[in-house]
Amino acid sequence: MYLYKETSPTQTAEIKAALESDWSLREKFEVITSAQKRLEALKMSPSQQTIDKIMNYAEKAIGELTPQA
Repeated sequence: MYLYKETSPTQTAEIKAALESDWSLREKFEVITSAQKRLEALKMSPSQQTIDKIMNYAEKAIGELTPQA
């Protein structure tokens, strides 16, 4: 949560203090921060086959919900 700035001000202060005083904790946090940055940089897209399957499923679902005349 701290990594995403979702901690309270009190929690943030406590975590910052812990990171400043504990080199092992700081080292682990840097590894996590680095991994987060690499993950955010990834650009992932579904395959065309996956998109087609989703679209076909949606069309089928709409057809089932639409009243037949």
